[in-house]
Amino acid sequence: MNIICGHIPDGVETFDPAVLEGETKGEWYLRQMLGTANFEAGPLLAFSGGHLCYQVEHHLFPDLPSDRLAQISVRVRELCTKYDLPYNTGSFLRQYFRTQRIIHELALPDGLPTVGREYRR
Repeated sequence: MNIICGHIPDGVETFDPAVLEGETKGEWYLRQMLGTANFEAGPLLAFSGGHLCYQVEHHLFPDLPSDRLAQISVRVRELCTKYDLPYNTGSFLRQYFRTQRIIHELALPDGLPTVGREYRR
């Protein structure tokens, strides 16, 4: 559940591998943030899932001990607000149901109309 709620809910962007060529450090951080999502979890769920309910922060700071992700999330949210950047988060159930839309969309045969997720360039 951590993996799908942190990587594929509606609103998480996907990227063409070509964007990696010549990517600046700032662009890398932006891609990590736009390509992941968080979900709200109580202390027990957060602990049992290795605090990966803070997937945005985990991708931004992969070497940070997982029990510190909640602390840094406050600063990340402040920066997102300051620079008008999205911070994809929601309740566990909301993020789970947002993944279902994408899964069902990807399961449809080619040619059927879908909302679609374009690669970011």
